Amino acid sequence: MSDAPEKSVTTGTAAPPRTGAVVPVLALSGIVVSLMQTLVIPIVGQLPQYLNASASDAAWAVTATLLAAAVATPVMGRLGDMYGKRRMLLLSMAMLVVGSVVAGLSDSLTPMIVGRALQGLSSGVIPLGISILRDELPAERLGSATAMISASLGVGGALGLPLAALIADNFDWHALFWTSAALGVVALVLVLALVPESTVRTGGRFDLVGAAGMAAGLICLLLAISKGGDWGWTSGTTLGLFAASVVVLLAWGFFELRTDRPLVDLRTTARPQVLITNLASVAIGFAMFSMSLVIPQVLQLPEQTGYGLGQSLLSAGLVMAPSGLVMMALAPVSALVSRARGPKVTLMIGALIVAAGYGLNVAMMSEVWHFVLASCVIGAGIGFCYGAMPTLIMGAVPASETGAANSLNTLMRSIGTSVASAVAGVVLAQMTTRFGPYALPSEDAFRTVLALGAGAALLGFVVAAFIPKQRGTAGAESLVTEGAAEAAEPAKA
Repeated sequence: MSDAPEKSVTTGTAAPPRTGAVVPVLALSGIVVSLMQTLVIPIVGQLPQYLNASASDAAWAVTATLLAAAVATPVMGRLGDMYGKRRMLLLSMAMLVVGSVVAGLSDSLTPMIVGRALQGLSSGVIPLGISILRDELPAERLGSATAMISASLGVGGALGLPLAALIADNFDWHALFWTSAALGVVALVLVLALVPESTVRTGGRFDLVGAAGMAAGLICLLLAISKGGDWGWTSGTTLGLFAASVVVLLAWGFFELRTDRPLVDLRTTARPQVLITNLASVAIGFAMFSMSLVIPQVLQLPEQTGYGLGQSLLSAGLVMAPSGLVMMALAPVSALVSRARGPKVTLMIGALIVAAGYGLNVAMMSEVWHFVLASCVIGAGIGFCYGAMPTLIMGAVPASETGAANSLNTLMRSIGTSVASAVAGVVLAQMTTRFGPYALPSEDAFRTVLALGAGAALLGFVVAAFIPKQRGTAGAESLVTEGAAEAAEPAKA
């Protein structure tokens, strides 16, 4: 192991670069990466035909991205802390471009899986971007900028569905991946030209053993969650993977606590503010994804079912799109609340708004505008939550660990979305109604998933209530003090 000290170091003595373009470029990069995850949705049902594969094999085109993202996000965060966050951001965007090109050239299963896995390696872009903000922006801009970058995840997801539907309806399916590649090139060039390299670095050597152990444990866990419905939740394979994940992650934790330069500093992670925020993130991730699992399906089901609205995929995507714009629009408001009351309060308010949105949707499912309203309310709450989480994390960790800490928080949200997908799959598969020769999820099944989303948001509220109040300059409030001042200026005009 290296004897280099675990502390912040400064490289170079050049004058600080202009940072005016940093926030929009990083937000664009986050939107591009989240678009990549959504672009494949319109063709999931046709992938077996396109790739000459079975439905279960073709599903690996989605699973591969999930697994690659789970492994890459914390690894890229740690590498960013060690060797430069901009450098790892550029590498992540390059993986997105390469993966998109491979998928765009594919006509069989194997290259498609490889391409989708390479795309998944770009998922560390948003936590890396947030970490760059902490290193580069003055305190008065950090709060609103952090909320804006966090919101880019939801914006890309919301806008990706109508864009993907439009492309899939009018062009060859490969155009989806060429679009992703083109957007990735644009983002990569802008990052290269306009985003400065952080001078905050850590010493030490990369924890390769820790990375391998974490990867093995996460892959076992997420494979069991994502494939349990297909394999059977009580099958030997599923139970074996769950057991293996527990054993491997426990052994990994034992190792990490005893190594000098761990991939994840578990002692920092165990700090109450970090630990409880991460637990709340799992619940909020579950709540966020429940909307995406219900609304498009109900909108597209035939009107003859009595509860479907008979909309096209493009129309369903357009219904979801405003929620992403609401997330972005409310990012400055989230920063204002964090400045006035602290990010803990912002997170709790956001969780309550999400729960209220789901409550609206449970009661109102008969008109298109009902889903527009509910998704916008949920999007507003998610925007509050996603703006507060990184601020809480950064308020409890040193600058030299920002990348790894933010990446771990992003991973917790991803685990929440994976669990939501699995739980919703079970509910929708078990609560069905007959429609001709087909068994479709019943209206009660969709209401149940929406109710579970509300329950997850309320759980996030309760968990967030236990986040300790920050004290002193090391607290999270120091990161957002004056952070929303510029957002308030238009209101004063």
